[in-house]
Amino acid sequence: MKVAVTYENGMIFQHFGHTEYFKIFDITDGKITNSEIVSTMGSGHGALAGFLKAQGVDTLICGGIGGGARMALEEAGIRLYGGAAGLADDAVNALISGNLSFNPEVRCSHHEHSGSGHSCGSHGCGSHSCH
Repeated sequence: MKVAVTYENGMIFQHFGHTEYFKIFDITDGKITNSEIVSTMGSGHGALAGFLKAQGVDTLICGGIGGGARMALEEAGIRLYGGAAGLADDAVNALISGNLSFNPEVRCSHHEHSGSGHSCGSHGCGSHSCH
């Protein structure tokens, strides 16, 4: 299994489409055998599913995520665990043990507000919900 986590300063970054880094974990026989932090090299939103697929990722843990990205991940065959929060390493260990807290219905609602000028780049989603 190869698991990617949206990543910033040890934590799960809360907006998939704006993540600058993923922490990618190799898991064999229920144990983490390797991990590395990789830059998205400026890729965003729709391009990230292809980026993860090229990295060999089959599972993603993230915070908020929009509908288009969800569909792109599904088409790429990547299992999604959205709506997660906290430390990236803890989330992967919880996934391995079957105790990961996530929201299978997670949506970033601000994607519905076209023209609002909203940006999650610094990620304080303000009045918008990314869960």
